[in-house]
Amino acid sequence: MELQEQLDLTYLFVAHDLSVVRHISDTVAVMYVGKISEMAPTEELFNNPKHPYTSALLSSVPIPDPRLRAQRTVLEGEVASPANPPTGCYFHPRCPHAVDICRTEDPVLEEIAPEHFVRCHRAKELELPGLTQVQTGQAGASDTPA
Repeated sequence: MELQEQLDLTYLFVAHDLSVVRHISDTVAVMYVGKISEMAPTEELFNNPKHPYTSALLSSVPIPDPRLRAQRTVLEGEVASPANPPTGCYFHPRCPHAVDICRTEDPVLEEIAPEHFVRCHRAKELELPGLTQVQTGQAGASDTPA
């Protein structure tokens, strides 16, 4: 991180360990079956996810306090095949918030807040738990439009 600052370097860091990703990244892109599903500044993404896949991933981050319990989001079904992806949103077969449009139309990567991009038809209406809510036991998603 010192070299990055001193030499004005940019790194592309690919990982599955979200604790490390959070520690070293300024911006995070979450991918599902080869497509970016969400991209935002690190703290924004971790605290305010707008894609159901991102929220599910965050629920799997270990909590370093044994007094707190994480409420895990367990996704049903199998990961889509990149060779034969489903129609519409690639995530819709596993998404607990999918509606008809998700099954038929591929969502575009849309900027829903400054520097916060999401590929989800319902991103503006879903209230999904981020890491802060998961760690404090306040996890819970709502299908109620905002």
